[in-house]
Amino acid sequence: MKFFLAPILLLICSSCYSPQRKCEQFHTGSFEFKTIIGDQLLESTFVRDENFEIETFEGKIDSASIRWVNPCECILTKLNPTSNQDKRPLSVKILTTNKNEYTFEYSIVGDKNNKQKGTVVKIKK
Repeated sequence: MKFFLAPILLLICSSCYSPQRKCEQFHTGSFEFKTIIGDQLLESTFVRDENFEIETFEGKIDSASIRWVNPCECILTKLNPTSNQDKRPLSVKILTTNKNEYTFEYSIVGDKNNKQKGTVVKIKK
């Protein structure tokens, strides 16, 4: 009987655990995002306030409106899309937070099969 009870208790306790997220501290500020694609390290910086996000990537500046669905999820919509792909909003969900960084997943709204993950570091308040 103990053999069956221990795994069940472990499953119940672990399914109740969710990491504490302090997402509100990442609603505004200056941030840095780094990712490796192939063998290249790509870096992006962005500034975010309650309504907009302005990103600089490879010398190009892009802006988007930001709408917080809840404290840890937002929708980004480019203000000046240059293609049909750019017209589709991006869904961002903060998964974990730790001091001055957060891990997130993102995808085009409605495209649940192509989620990507990344980590962002807050560099200024």
